[in-house]
Amino acid sequence: MKTVITASSADVESKMDPRFGRCAFFCLYNDEDGQTTFIKNQFKDAQGGAGTKVSEMILSMGVNRAISRDFGPKAKEMLDKFKVQLVKMQDDQKTIKEIISSLA
Repeated sequence: MKTVITASSADVESKMDPRFGRCAFFCLYNDEDGQTTFIKNQFKDAQGGAGTKVSEMILSMGVNRAISRDFGPKAKEMLDKFKVQLVKMQDDQKTIKEIISSLA
């Protein structure tokens, strides 16, 4: 399963970024091989529609689950439509590494 986690920087020791569409980076985690890849959010500073653009991007990567603290209404609607599991983390002080460990 491929999971995307919103991240404040491109490091597993970084904290989760609470914003989905406007996060700094995405950590793409593949639980089949344990590989993590960080992707800079090119839509972070978009004038509008960042959540929708980000949703399209992660759908194109075959993501099955998204983890963040807050998903905007348009992003949530699109990801729900394509059956992406949305996980809302209340504790945005957890590191990416801690979140990945909790998935196992």
